[in-house]
Amino acid sequence: MRFLDSLRRLDAYPKIDNEFSIRTVSGAALTLISTIVIVTLVIGEINAYLSPNISEELFVDTTRGHKLKINLDFTIPRISCDYVSLDAQDSTGEQHLHIEHNIYKRRVDLNGNQIEEPKKEDIQASTKRIASTESPVTTTVKPTCGSCYGAERNASQCCNTCQDVIDAYRERKWNPNVEDFEQCKNSKDGSVEGKAFSEGCHIYGTMEVNRVEGRFHIAPGKSFSINHIHVHDVQPYSSARFNTTHKINTLSFGEQFGFGTTRPLDGLMVEATEGAMMFQYYIKIVPTMFVPLNGPTLYTNQFSVTKHQKSVTAMSGETGMPGIFVNYELSPLMVKYTEKRNSIGHLATNVCAIIGGIFTVAGIIDSVLFASIHVIRRKIELGKAS
Repeated sequence: MRFLDSLRRLDAYPKIDNEFSIRTVSGAALTLISTIVIVTLVIGEINAYLSPNISEELFVDTTRGHKLKINLDFTIPRISCDYVSLDAQDSTGEQHLHIEHNIYKRRVDLNGNQIEEPKKEDIQASTKRIASTESPVTTTVKPTCGSCYGAERNASQCCNTCQDVIDAYRERKWNPNVEDFEQCKNSKDGSVEGKAFSEGCHIYGTMEVNRVEGRFHIAPGKSFSINHIHVHDVQPYSSARFNTTHKINTLSFGEQFGFGTTRPLDGLMVEATEGAMMFQYYIKIVPTMFVPLNGPTLYTNQFSVTKHQKSVTAMSGETGMPGIFVNYELSPLMVKYTEKRNSIGHLATNVCAIIGGIFTVAGIIDSVLFASIHVIRRKIELGKAS
């Protein structure tokens, strides 16, 4: 018995007999409010425990061997796909070689409705074409030999199609004007004006390039190279005829994940206020690594962008050509996001703190209310209340 009496003295939670306890309406209301607050905070704490935390680190990028994946989706609503070219270049201005890509063009009307099924774009078309024009080509002499208008290599060369004349002129490094060629007046190449500005073009897909500074552009005209100079032929039109209004449906570099600034240009609609507008986007890419709780590490990129536009008509005095030009460079630093889950001990500590803290505060409030009400009642009973 002495041991039990000694143990009873250690009780830190003394009990009060029911006949000595008083139950009040204010205490009941405070109990309900406290219970609701406790349940709400505990549920929030459990959700926070189940949702992993994201820690962020910044360090020098030493990764090697990763390709740069470019995801693009552009709509050019005022220029036909036949007069829009997509080209990618590295920092030296040379075209990227051996690009792995899935870039498609889809013809659309002026309202954005699809006209035909998308067709895969050959980004290296201009390189192949120049190779064919710089090497001798054996032509078959037909009974009717078309004139090359002075651009023929020899007296036996014939230019029976509009494209034959254009290729002959480009081989001579001359500027072709298809309006002067009879072959072009009765061919598709000579009558493209009917749809060059009455259709739009939807360009979308992905391409993978080396992880070096570079650029790509979407510009009117058929692209080719002369003496390592990249040229877009917009004949028979002047550059001022081309309206380079465009919408960036999406532009990103690498895989997608649920946070960060991986697609700040999505949904951007840019109106060209006049013809021959050159739109330039200078992009700073920050390599990003995402390490999830489960699954493989994800390598992607965030980026910031600076926009610039100018008119490149002959009257403006500015150099350049109309189109959408995206210049990108990579930061030497990498951002690493790591998912981490809180420990069960952290959850238990927070739950105990919530319950104990609210009960303690509620007890203090209840004591103050009870004492105040008791004092007011005594004054009323003694007739001292005013």
